[in-house]
Amino acid sequence: MDFELTEQQELFRRTVRDWVDHEAPKEWARELEKDEHAFPHALWDKFTEAGFHGIGLPEEYGGQGGDILTQMILARGLARSLAGLTWVWGITSFAGGKSVGLYGSDEQKRKHLTAIAEGREKWAIGFTEPGGGTDLLGGMRTKATKVEGGWVVNGQKTWSSMSHVADYILLLARTSEYTEKRHQGVSLFILPTNGEGVTIRDIPKVGMRSLGSCDVYLDNVFIPEENLLGEENRAWYMLLPTLNNERIMLSSFCVGIMDGILEDALRYVREREAFGGPIGRFQALQHHIANIAMWRDQAELMVNRAAWLQSLGRPCGQEANMAKVVASELAARLRTWACRSSAEWATRPRPTCSGTGATSGCSASGR
Repeated sequence: MDFELTEQQELFRRTVRDWVDHEAPKEWARELEKDEHAFPHALWDKFTEAGFHGIGLPEEYGGQGGDILTQMILARGLARSLAGLTWVWGITSFAGGKSVGLYGSDEQKRKHLTAIAEGREKWAIGFTEPGGGTDLLGGMRTKATKVEGGWVVNGQKTWSSMSHVADYILLLARTSEYTEKRHQGVSLFILPTNGEGVTIRDIPKVGMRSLGSCDVYLDNVFIPEENLLGEENRAWYMLLPTLNNERIMLSSFCVGIMDGILEDALRYVREREAFGGPIGRFQALQHHIANIAMWRDQAELMVNRAAWLQSLGRPCGQEANMAKVVASELAARLRTWACRSSAEWATRPRPTCSGTGATSGCSASGR
């Protein structure tokens, strides 16, 4: 296995890094998160101008081309500064770009992939239901009934991020009740959000507030036949490979978040001074920095392996799932530690002792 980036991939990585530093710094990302009711359209527009919506889409539809490795580089580079706001790009890339790109008809591809590449279409995902949670199939109550010219859908989806601003929702619904196994008899639809009977309501959240997550209510919604994506009743078989792509992207976000934490931690221990010099010279803090670097590299290797396997067209379900679990858990651990440490450093009074000798209330870390 050789996970070394090619010359072209390395050039793209540096380009993304420079773009993030100039166009989407962390200070601006924090500003975007302050208003939970304001979707960051300015960020979407910046992605459009940079051509990021076309990454992973075929050039014949106006895309930039590139495989999962290219998407992984972009996801990691954006998340270094934007963290969860990277889904402003990622959801449409997965729901519209990947799914339509793999299973759409020629007409669906011409219509949607071109619009996505140009930044004219936003997509959301409608999979999870209120009573199901992670039991996606067992808890599914949304049904699509065949009628003349299409389908009539009734049900509810939840945690559908970006659906309040999306043009389309990638909707999963049961189209056949009489099956031997519950993963059979489900289908994917391209649901216009402005359709009659579609109601979307915002869910208040603590984090990723400006991205917006919603409940979607479907009351006798008509979906025309041409909006069926792929084969009827075989959505689960279609989703398995695309969900691997989504998990690798999410894992890349987490590695990017860890890049940002390591970057901030190094800058802080170099700038903050106590006991006559920068606190980075204290071994206790050096241990923390080393842990961040080790955990980041551990996750990076697992994500790279999963992406490498998928780029070769080889099975990668197990590797993608393991990368997602490890990368997300480590990113959450680091974020919790970083927030707690930053709060302590910010609120504790500066030491009043002189020289390097410890006095009551001072600690080796200089907090």
